[in-house]
This record gives sequence, structure tokens and C-alpha cells, in this order.
Amino acid sequence: MAALTLYQFALCPFCHKVRAGLELKGLAYRAVEVNPMTKKELPPLPADAPKKVPVLQHASETIFDSTTILAYLDTAFPDTLPFTPADPAARVTSTAIEEWVDAELIAALPTVIYGTWREAITAAQVTARSSNFGFFHNVSVRAGGSLIMHQISKRILKKHGKTDGHAWVEACMDRFETWLADQAFVTGSTVSLGDVAVHGALTCVAAFPIHAEIMRRPRVAAWDARMASLRTANRATS
Repeated sequence: MAALTLYQFALCPFCHKVRAGLELKGLAYRAVEVNPMTKKELPPLPADAPKKVPVLQHASETIFDSTTILAYLDTAFPDTLPFTPADPAARVTSTAIEEWVDAELIAALPTVIYGTWREAITAAQVTARSSNFGFFHNVSVRAGGSLIMHQISKRILKKHGKTDGHAWVEACMDRFETWLADQAFVTGSTVSLGDVAVHGALTCVAAFPIHAEIMRRPRVAAWDARMASLRTANRATS
């Protein structure tokens, strides 16, 4: 099988969606951390591709956009765990949840990991620890990254007409629990694209207090444990 290479950024929830998808499918891949400032690590991209992560390379294919990448994995690796439900109604629900993750949940999460100065400093430290761009870059991330991240949080809240990031995330999780109900996964007994998207997004904030707050919800915690267990069991070892 041709090697898979994922170009990513440590605190990019869209990248975590793709990582979750790759690992749930048991696909081995190489991760390349992309400098969010210069992006010089990115490979040559198609003319219509934005200069953003995630980007996946597979043989001669270069695929961008997390939704497109996950769809590609289902098509290119049909013998792995499928993310597209066979049932039409379940497929509609799964797609709707994934679209909601991209539009709402992923917008809300930065406001609780960058929202206060303490949170923004932690985010900058996580970024610096996960990068391999050299000492001076890491110092600049720690020193200036927190300021930039805090400003990003404020802009996101204003754009979406919100004032409290934590309340926004709580409302998001209320909605997710409505979809989940008493099911093992969001469309029933098997994992779908909706599960992959939510799990990937939440994994992005695992190093932050908001993750523990979210996991105080028993139904969400049990679902996340099922996702994590399946991901660990399927994860490729080479």
C-alpha cells in the first residue's frame, strides 16, 4: 500500500478529525507538523487548494479539506471501517452532524482554549512543545502566540454573536447529546462520519480543562470511551 502522509498543525481540530479517521480505519501514516506562520512544510498543492492544513498525500493524490479527506479514505480503503452509513436516513444524520461540527463546534472550541490569558498561554505552550521548528521559533510562539490566540478567540466570539465561549461549548454539547440519545453512536450501533468528526474535534482540546468539563457528562464520556477504545484497537502499529 502506498504511504500516507498527513500535513497537520497540533491545535487544528480539522487535522484531529483526519487523524481520528486514519486511526479508526487502522491506516498507518506519517504526520508532518506544519509551521502555522510560514507553512513551508506543505507539499505542492492543487491550484484550487487553500494553503491550509490538513493535507493528505497518498501515492500521486494530494487531498485537502477534512471532509474531502475522510470521504476519500472511505473510497480508497473500502476494506476498512466504513464511515458512511448504508441506511439513507442515518447517512443524512451523519452528514448533518459532520457539517455542524465544522460550522459550529470547531468554531466554538478555540474560544475556550484561547479565551482567557491562562488558556491562551497553555495553547501556545502546547504548540511550541509539538513543533520541531527550532529553539527561536518555539520561543517566539511561547512569547507572542498567546497574544495572537487570545485575539483570535475574541474575533470568533464577535463573528458568531457570542459573549461566553464556555456557554457556547455547553450548548454545543447539549445538541450533541440530543443526537446521541441512548445510542452507542450517533446513528445507532456503528461508528459513522458524525462520530469521527465530534471525537476528532474533542481530542483537539484534550490538554485543556474544557475537555474534563465536557467529560463530566456521563453519556458523552461513555461514548468518547467507546470511540477511544475502538481507535486504540484499530490503530496501525507500523
